[in-house]
Amino acid sequence: MKGQARGEFSSRLGFILAATGSAVGLGNIWGFPTNTAENGGAAFLLVYLILAFCLAYPALMAELIIGRHCRANIVSALGGLPSGKIGRNLGVAAGLVGVFTASAILGFYSLVAGWMVAQLAAQGATLAGADGLADWLDRQSLARDMGCALIFTVFTITLVGEGVKEGIERWSSRLMPLLLLLLLALITYVMSQPGAALGLKVYLLPDISRVLDGELIISALGQAFFSLSLGVGTMLIYGSYIPREENLPTLGAAVTLIDMGVAFLAGLLILPALFVAQQGGVEIYQNGELIAGPTLILQVLPTLFDTMGTAGIIFALAFFALLTIAALTSSISMLEVPTSLLVESTVLERRSASWLAGGVIFMLTVALVIWFDPLFALVVTATTEYSEPLLGIVLCLFAGWVISRNKLLEELRHGNPDIEHSYFWKIWPPYMRFFCPLLIAAAFIQSLR
Repeated sequence: MKGQARGEFSSRLGFILAATGSAVGLGNIWGFPTNTAENGGAAFLLVYLILAFCLAYPALMAELIIGRHCRANIVSALGGLPSGKIGRNLGVAAGLVGVFTASAILGFYSLVAGWMVAQLAAQGATLAGADGLADWLDRQSLARDMGCALIFTVFTITLVGEGVKEGIERWSSRLMPLLLLLLLALITYVMSQPGAALGLKVYLLPDISRVLDGELIISALGQAFFSLSLGVGTMLIYGSYIPREENLPTLGAAVTLIDMGVAFLAGLLILPALFVAQQGGVEIYQNGELIAGPTLILQVLPTLFDTMGTAGIIFALAFFALLTIAALTSSISMLEVPTSLLVESTVLERRSASWLAGGVIFMLTVALVIWFDPLFALVVTATTEYSEPLLGIVLCLFAGWVISRNKLLEELRHGNPDIEHSYFWKIWPPYMRFFCPLLIAAAFIQSLR
């Protein structure tokens, strides 16, 4: 039957770990440091931290409030809020865009995560003395990319199929502490190496003249939205699984702070590691700019690992394990968006729904592997630069204008009976109505120039 019983997070910590697991992905461990390298180091860091709380946190709260208020998948939630037929149709359309966007992001995300799985397996093969296998895993090919992406996709489908408590919450609660331990251990090692201090200087001492650079601001806004999994409905879905008695503004602030903290720690690892690599003779500048993107993660850092002997293999193993775990905690939340729609709208039970959604999305991954050059950049740009901010604006408008002020207050009172006397209630509703969508729209328009 349709409308099967919905899951629910069993504890506050369970939600925080699951939500931060969704937020903390390759966007933090890979994306944030490489964006920082491309955009002036500490100047980018400063702008990112400001925008994370001025725009990303309010938008996160919009998704959490809509999710818990409606307690439904994104299509049913947005379609059920407006009172008129036109409004309901627009809500359903926006929800479907969210489902397609999350699915498309997971399509290319699984390919990138597959690269991390390949590198992780290559280091393990090297450590085991299987040099032939390690060499195959280290070289890009259709068979390697499809195989490793399939392994990653199967893991994601399996965990989502277990449900909210036994799958998403349980595994996020295991993987997130492991991720943080690996990250801190790697930072400790890198900081002890020659050259790390110079990378630290680039990362922490801002060039104030670059803070108002338009491209830097757009990049920082995109990073804040992408790293917090905003604009695709993942946080709306997770919000729908939060118990009524929890304080939403406090939970949202905790997720934002932890996400920012992990991004900051990732920068403490990657930027100093770049200059440690330079100390070892690796070229880290290209056309006068620090190397970033896939070249940084898949070429520069592995070259650094190669100069470290056996210790380098262990370091690389830990590093790519870190990236794989980060990717998995995010992919779980992205697959939950179409899975929750299928579970609540069809006769499919959760495991079947997760396999159906994951299987269809993997077909996109296969297409991206085969037609990488014409498709990959197109899908990434369409989803992260266009669809995410536009859906972010829609979610802000729904929270600010479609849900009445009284219903908002009633929803927030469940976790905090005195919230109407708080600064959050005095600032967030008008900010969400006017400033947040306008600022996101302005940044989006600027990015089109």
